[in-house]
Amino acid sequence: MTAAGGAPIEARAPGKLFVAGEYAVVEAGYPAVLVAVDRHVTVRLAPAEGAGSIASDQYGRLPVVWRRDGGRVVLDHDSRPFDYVLAAIDVVERFAAEQGRTLGFYDITITSELDDPSGRKFGLGSSAAVTAATVRALERFYDLRLPTERLLRLALLATVAVNPMGSGGDVAASLYGGWIRYAALDREWLRAALAAAEASGDPRPLSTLLDADWPGLAVRRLPTPRSMHLVVGWTGQPASTTRLVERMQSRKGAAESHYPDFLAASRACVDALADAIERDDAEAAKAEIHRARGLLTSLARAAGVDIETPALRTLCETAESVGAAAKSSGAGGGDCGIVLVDADADLAPMLRGWELSDVRHLSLRVQPSVEGAEEDVDGR
Repeated sequence: MTAAGGAPIEARAPGKLFVAGEYAVVEAGYPAVLVAVDRHVTVRLAPAEGAGSIASDQYGRLPVVWRRDGGRVVLDHDSRPFDYVLAAIDVVERFAAEQGRTLGFYDITITSELDDPSGRKFGLGSSAAVTAATVRALERFYDLRLPTERLLRLALLATVAVNPMGSGGDVAASLYGGWIRYAALDREWLRAALAAAEASGDPRPLSTLLDADWPGLAVRRLPTPRSMHLVVGWTGQPASTTRLVERMQSRKGAAESHYPDFLAASRACVDALADAIERDDAEAAKAEIHRARGLLTSLARAAGVDIETPALRTLCETAESVGAAAKSSGAGGGDCGIVLVDADADLAPMLRGWELSDVRHLSLRVQPSVEGAEEDVDGR
């Protein structure tokens, strides 16, 4: 079979926000609740002859950032979306070749709504969204007709190739849309299984791997609650998820006695939150957001990592003053805070307080579940 030709292909993937379960979700099998939001990365793919190209409205506007962490130079992968695009191309094309497709050339153009006009990132998961959108576009280009759970596995393979520490929850949110409960796959198993499949002489190693049981991986779609609203504030302080997660992993030994308790408590909190969302129980959901914030604060203190910045603390305390529950979203250290508030609450005092504290209210809505993403994933 040959690669699809003809009209250009367009695939969009939404940004995401972590609602609860941060840091624990990088451990295999531990869950988080995430939500997709209605800002997108769009990948347009047009067939080409003889050569292909990649262009992005992000690339060239922002420098490649590097930092020193413990004397080591660390690149901020979040500012290099092409790493993820190239990894997605590699994985999908290897799979397409195994399915008998003839590989073709194409021009890729990427546009993003996930940044501030100045180029500062909101922390909505641009790397995950560009990976998800690229995988979807190439799946259509090669006419692979894969269900969403198989697209997720391809996107996770691409993500792990670039960022071995990533949980993959952001990729799942970008592919599934809506609210989800996500539990992380065992990434060490994945790397070992891929290496073993490639060394075995199997002519279709990726196809075999995609059909295997993936330990830890689980995705459950949650309904969009009606009794409460999700409100998002942005501190204006971009943060590097990769750098913060690596720092936490390197320092979790400092919190060795605390860490297993944190993992167990985070699992219980996330499961209780997911159940509250399914019941549309605003009071129970808000209680779990309070609990999740406390767990992160305790972990940060034990490990010596700054998760809740002064701006995030102000965001949360202002939200609590109107009866809402709030916490940092994602790795913290800047970026966004999320608020769960009763649907009939008066938000004006909170928004005025945010404005006085230079916290920007982001006008975001929940992105509905993606068409074709009705199935749940349980690792098989």
